[in-house]
Amino acid sequence: MRPHIQCKKVNPISNVQSLERALTILNKLSEYPDGISIARLSEQVGLTKSTIHRLLATLSNMNYVVKDLETDKYKLGLQVLFLSRNLLNNSNIVNIAKQYLEKLSQEVNETVHLCIEDSGQVIYIDKIESNQTIRMFSRIGSRAPMYSTAVGKVLLSDMDQNHFEEIISNIDFTPKTPTTITSKEKFLEEIEMVKIQGYGLDNAENETFLRCIAFPIFNHKGKIIASFSVSGPTNRVTMEFISETLIEKMKRCSLDISRNLGYIGS
Repeated sequence: MRPHIQCKKVNPISNVQSLERALTILNKLSEYPDGISIARLSEQVGLTKSTIHRLLATLSNMNYVVKDLETDKYKLGLQVLFLSRNLLNNSNIVNIAKQYLEKLSQEVNETVHLCIEDSGQVIYIDKIESNQTIRMFSRIGSRAPMYSTAVGKVLLSDMDQNHFEEIISNIDFTPKTPTTITSKEKFLEEIEMVKIQGYGLDNAENETFLRCIAFPIFNHKGKIIASFSVSGPTNRVTMEFISETLIEKMKRCSLDISRNLGYIGS
């Protein structure tokens, strides 16, 4: 007679909840490149320390998370980078744009970012650092609001109307600096100005004392699929520097990249 074996039932709801919690932890860890303690992480994501510890143990075993033995803080592991290796490396926009953005950065000696829109936010998919002593904290893969960034304004300026309205309706226009646009009406006027002039400006609206100018990148259909910016302290990236140098150089760069993507406009 065969012995009766009782199988433990797996609760699919519990599995989904654990997965959601683990992904929430990874997202939060991405905001702390130098690591975060379990106690602080527990406060940030609203989970008990025991739950955090259990999930971190699993993530650590799979190298998605690593623990600093000196500080007892946790941060993202290299497995996250392994997952994203093909996402950016195989991106036509990144590969095609890089040589032009590197040339632009060398010519103006300021930081250049390449960005796309994702879930109503700007996401940085490439960055070319300048040789200046004062540099930007931004990282590839980091995100920023669309309403307070030059790249975000450019991306919004050619967006499908339904998607545009959806994003605008979810913006609370929180002032990040004294010059941030804080009303929907004024922001819509700003987007219309971007459409007319062909570029966007961030006049210290996202970070104090930091000014950015952004231009679009078009695909073969003439649609904006990405934007790139030149950013630097307001004492270096002055309005005069923008009007006398950056606009012309960036417009040429925009056209060069877009032509390589099949754009036939001017």
